[in-house]
Amino acid sequence: MNDVTILGSGAFGTALAVALAANGSVTLWGRDIDWGRENPRLPGVTLPDQIVLTNDLASATKADTILLALPAQALRSFLDQHARRLDGKRLVSTAKGIDLQRLTGPSILIAEACPNATVAVLTGPSFAADIARGLPTALTLACGDDAAAVDLQKMLSTPVLRLYRSNDVTGAELGGALKNVIAIAAGVVIGAGFGDSARAAIITRGFAEMTRLATHMGARAETLAGLSGLGDLTLTCTSAQSRNFRFGQALGKGEEFDPSTTVEGAATARAVSALGVKLDLDMPIAAMVAKLAQGGASVKTAAESLMTRPLKEE
Repeated sequence: MNDVTILGSGAFGTALAVALAANGSVTLWGRDIDWGRENPRLPGVTLPDQIVLTNDLASATKADTILLALPAQALRSFLDQHARRLDGKRLVSTAKGIDLQRLTGPSILIAEACPNATVAVLTGPSFAADIARGLPTALTLACGDDAAAVDLQKMLSTPVLRLYRSNDVTGAELGGALKNVIAIAAGVVIGAGFGDSARAAIITRGFAEMTRLATHMGARAETLAGLSGLGDLTLTCTSAQSRNFRFGQALGKGEEFDPSTTVEGAATARAVSALGVKLDLDMPIAAMVAKLAQGGASVKTAAESLMTRPLKEE
């Protein structure tokens, strides 16, 4: 396989390195990567010898294909500092979020910072622990360059990691970002004791909200109905492995949540609320999550505001 580097040694970046090591050598870069062959964020997973660990960014970015496994809100700053090293490469974003300042997804940030790069998005229903353990996983690889998409699909697929191609980059990355917001709402519902019927309602109306925003921004509705939208939504709204769901549960119970844990959906909810105002779109669940996450509303008030909205056709 051609050289592949993963920038970002969090749980997901490390899990992808473990999976791709089945195809050959892969480089995993992180600022603090002196933990040896077991990442404390993936306990019990021993890294194969095919993974080269480094904190040398200059060396890591010599690869032609680079996966950017960085938090969505950290991506813009990283690109500002290192775009020159990355331009001209094939850059695959795994971030699931919308930048708070620019109100755009990762692909636009990357394309603007690295105009000569080939930009792709890797997203879909997946937990780092499942990927690292070699459990079967299917993801969406979205890229506007069809030839590059075919090559990347072959390069990044493994016997247990199956990639489906799409040229709808906007739809794929918005599905991955927006589902985190709905997962928080689903967690709130369960944490507050409202029950599974209420969770089903939040998932369904949340999916409608996701589709409304994404199609307004140029995405195809069928992309939202695929792995990167509905598939990821289903996973994160129904499993305690999801950090966003657990964060919502804590909000619903009125409990503190570990501040060191990255919860992409909280920032994305704020960005989506701002987009809703900017685009004159009704995004009630995102607005509710944004208020709850910032302490601007109680669970009782948020529930009442959703349940007392005007009655209408589905």
